[in-house]
Amino acid sequence: MTPTPTAPDRDLRLGFATLIEALEFAATRPTGVNLYDQRGQLALALPYATLRDEAEVLARRLLAWGLAPGDRVGLVADTEADFVRLFFACQYAALIPAPLPLPAPLAGRQAWIEQIGRLLSSAGAAAVFGPAGLMPWLTEAAEASGARPPIAPEDLPADAAAALPEIAPAAPCYVQFSSGSTRTPTGVLVTHQALMANALAITRDGLKVKPSDRAVSWLPLYHDMGLIGFLLSPLASQMTVDLLPTAAFVRRPLIWLDLITRNGGTVSYSPTFGYELCARRADTADISAYDLSGWRIAGSGGDMVRPGPLRAFAARFAEVGFRESAFVASYGMAEATLALTMAPLDTGIGALAVDIQRMEQDGLVRPAAAGRQLREFVSCGPVLPGHQLEVRGPNGAPLPEGQVGRVFVRGPSIMQGYLGQPEATAAVLDADGWLDTGDLGFLDGGAFTPTGRSKDLILLNGRNIWPQDLEWTAEAEVDRLRSGDVAAFAVEGDEDKVVVLVQTRSSDPDVRAGLLTEVTAVLRARHALDVQVELVGAHALPQTSSGKLSRSKARALYLSGAFRAVEPA
Repeated sequence: MTPTPTAPDRDLRLGFATLIEALEFAATRPTGVNLYDQRGQLALALPYATLRDEAEVLARRLLAWGLAPGDRVGLVADTEADFVRLFFACQYAALIPAPLPLPAPLAGRQAWIEQIGRLLSSAGAAAVFGPAGLMPWLTEAAEASGARPPIAPEDLPADAAAALPEIAPAAPCYVQFSSGSTRTPTGVLVTHQALMANALAITRDGLKVKPSDRAVSWLPLYHDMGLIGFLLSPLASQMTVDLLPTAAFVRRPLIWLDLITRNGGTVSYSPTFGYELCARRADTADISAYDLSGWRIAGSGGDMVRPGPLRAFAARFAEVGFRESAFVASYGMAEATLALTMAPLDTGIGALAVDIQRMEQDGLVRPAAAGRQLREFVSCGPVLPGHQLEVRGPNGAPLPEGQVGRVFVRGPSIMQGYLGQPEATAAVLDADGWLDTGDLGFLDGGAFTPTGRSKDLILLNGRNIWPQDLEWTAEAEVDRLRSGDVAAFAVEGDEDKVVVLVQTRSSDPDVRAGLLTEVTAVLRARHALDVQVELVGAHALPQTSSGKLSRSKARALYLSGAFRAVEPA
């Protein structure tokens, strides 16, 4: 078996009315989707023409099973052919797929069943499909949500005579659950025209896709950056994409770079931590076999972009052809389909060294003078064409450049609303189509720089403290800490305080006492802040389904006393 080709001589077409139209055109090219196994070996090459044919047949079988156009269908988004076929079969049948997360490594059976049950209930799903190994768990989740019991795709009725409906651009395409969805799931309803508008902006204006491009990804397909960025957008530009299971990357991060080398990948993205993992593994690995000279777009998004780990990655892999100028920082969210801003190509990390005291005190963005405490923020570029972005103050008026405020966006990629939640929709989407992102940031020279989430901002003694500042300082300056080991948040009471949770893998009392002392001292010295440092166990800090730290959940667990229950004796 050989993977589908890059096909640099193909005629490139961008811009389609629906995802079905995009697949029909992609099927005329030799490109497609290649699915790899946990060892990085090719498991299946799926040309777009084959995907089109198989999806049409499967669509008729879904309708023959009793599903009706408009029904929602939960799909556990494993990086396997069944998910890809079912997702596109739903498109042909006018069903609305809702990608669902795989079980987290340490979450446990019951927690995942309850999570999937909530997501299915929120989507009003009529059916659910997933890997054979998860069928018993899915059956329980389906029963709790009212969905019909799951079956394997091959067990669907063989009768394939059902007529396929016409798909209008304004029709719903899929439901994307926001990455923070936990106790109260929030499903974003994305239409074909919103998806196609975002895919066009990404491929034509952001990535400036070429016929010679080839995408490589390990990102989970239940997350918007994996699904839209590395399945749907490549298809909409007839680009071949090589997909690795996320678990394969987590176990062996350098397998990602090996696949880029083997297949000549030119476009690939990762949150900052992915680059950090690779650089750390490469400290003791022989990297001479890699060739990253053709990697022209090394995107970073999905979380706050950290310049330090990106520079470390570039320095380590420069000897095998990686160029720091290939980094492209991006900003977006599921409510805007995926991307809203992208940094210009071939410019690398646009880091701004900002006087953090001025920013904390009055929200002004000023260069850090000598001797002043600084913080680097990464510019994520101008807003994509056809979209608008405003940074507003507390009174709702747009702020001038160089001032931190709340971010509002508008454009053709913005969601219609949250599925079945009109009040939640009205809270963030106004009558003129402006979406309140809940993010903070500033404009500089027409480019947007995010600074964090409004709900995470710590207000203390007249200062606006970004929790990432505290977390990143501790992780960078305390040798025993890694990225993701620290969570900072405020706790209000008779006397407001800042709590910093620190993961530790040691039960040695002396090591733990030393870690407490060191983190406390570093944060006092660097931020002039006395904090309450609490140690928690390894892997104790909660994450969203996309792997981001969930500070709000960490705070809730802290207040409930959950962390005290697991401290070593």
